[in-house]
Amino acid sequence: MQISGTWRLIARIFLPFALGYYLSYLFRTINALIANHLSPDTGLGTGDLGLLTSVYFLVFATAQIPVGMLLDHFGPRRVQSALLLLAAVGAGLFAVSTGFLSLLIARAMIGLGVAAALTAGLKSIILWFPRERVALLNGYMIMLGSLGAVTATVPVEYLLAWMGWRQLFEVLAVATGATAILIYVVVPERVIVPSTARVTLSSVLGDRRFWRVAPLSATCVGSSWSLQGLWASPWLTDVEGLDRASLVRLLFIMSIVLSCGAWLFGLTVHCIKRRGIGAETILALVAVLFIAAELALILRAPLPSILPWSIVAIVGTATVVSFAVIADYFPSELAGRSNGALNVLHFGWAFLAQYATGLILEQWSANDGHRPLQAYQVAFGLNVALQIATLVWFALPWRRSIASWMSSILMFKPADVSYAVESVGLYDDSVILLPADDDAEW
Repeated sequence: MQISGTWRLIARIFLPFALGYYLSYLFRTINALIANHLSPDTGLGTGDLGLLTSVYFLVFATAQIPVGMLLDHFGPRRVQSALLLLAAVGAGLFAVSTGFLSLLIARAMIGLGVAAALTAGLKSIILWFPRERVALLNGYMIMLGSLGAVTATVPVEYLLAWMGWRQLFEVLAVATGATAILIYVVVPERVIVPSTARVTLSSVLGDRRFWRVAPLSATCVGSSWSLQGLWASPWLTDVEGLDRASLVRLLFIMSIVLSCGAWLFGLTVHCIKRRGIGAETILALVAVLFIAAELALILRAPLPSILPWSIVAIVGTATVVSFAVIADYFPSELAGRSNGALNVLHFGWAFLAQYATGLILEQWSANDGHRPLQAYQVAFGLNVALQIATLVWFALPWRRSIASWMSSILMFKPADVSYAVESVGLYDDSVILLPADDDAEW
């Protein structure tokens, strides 16, 4: 691939999808910062706030399987641009909503509208770039997208100083709509001749390797999103006693670490795979480190809080590792479905963890608006216990027999009992290139 051609791919394919994922991450994490403005204006309690924020994850997770099928059938350009328009409408509705129900509907529309943000980007990378570069580019994609979490800290705080949260969402609505148009106009179409091999969603859900990796990835990544997206802020205020300026500064640092973590994971997976080491090893190490960081918070270890919270943040980008594992299991024709299936569990767990944490915290009465340490220890501790259970599931030798039993219960046929990975080419002979519009040249 010539250098000029590479940069053209980056400019016309990689960057537009990265921008869409950036907006997705911004919408995902912004409630942590505007919570102090949102609750007084709308009268939301802790449980309502948890549900309002987490419904994004619920809708996002529910949409992943259909979105994956649409991506495999229609391609990322058309699916991403259409859904982002829906997210723009949802952001506009959120800006003008005054009641809990309308806010909930608007947040759900945003979640559905950005449901393809990551998987569309990953699918475009698989379609347009060499396979040996996929893990590295996935890391860059998530790194650039996670800058949305950076934006949802200090930059948004400055914006809130001279415009309200409603005006902020009006700006986001316009930006999201413009991104949808950009993707539709700039990104060229790539039509793939369907494979003669029979590839269906059951090929993913019936594969025992998927059920070995998915629970561990979901409970770690989903919990990280839940904590950084909402509950880090109340913890730092109630337990650590941080003022507003210190809180925003620490959230900003966590977001920077998050962004760098995506790049680091992508580079690490790229390097170890060249040496013949499986990405599963990295996933297990990340899980152990994440559990240790959460225990340090729960047990109030004598450490600067930025250290464990930075680890919590960086685990949110471990999707780079998880998707690299999945990419080795399934052919490219199943990229949308396999990534979507894994994302169902990621976002489904994020919803459950975020909402359940709010319900648990409400069992303790607030003193001057602050919840006691014990409330957070119970809520966070439940998460950790489940993560340890999934780590054991991942590690124990008998996992395969139980996973096989689960597959039979679900009435899915395993993709291949021999665990052989189907050879996948780069579509050199099976791709038809079409311009995004009549005047485009590619």
